Amino acid sequence: MARSRRPPSSDVDLDDAEYYSGSDELKDHSSPENQLFRDQLEVAINQAIIELPEDLRTAVTLREYEGLSYEDIAAVMDCPVGTIRSRIFRGREAIDARVVELVEGH
Repeated sequence: MARSRRPPSSDVDLDDAEYYSGSDELKDHSSPENQLFRDQLEVAINQAIIELPEDLRTAVTLREYEGLSYEDIAAVMDCPVGTIRSRIFRGREAIDARVVELVEGH
């Protein structure tokens, strides 16, 4: 005979759920740990961008920092839009790999 599971006694009442603040600590973006992580992340991203080959660095910088469209970047760099898409994709991959190293502690 299967036993029915009893609900835990610490459930939050439905009417009180919208006022529950148990996860506020997770939302604290200004904690020293979060600030340190943001600083380290910024350093890692900037270093990864610096280490990119010039063509990738230029494409990523024009897209991410200058906000140019792929078409505008293609005009600036005098190459096809497909090439720009590829350069930005490869640049982002390299940056992501650097961020993963930081997160994993390597």
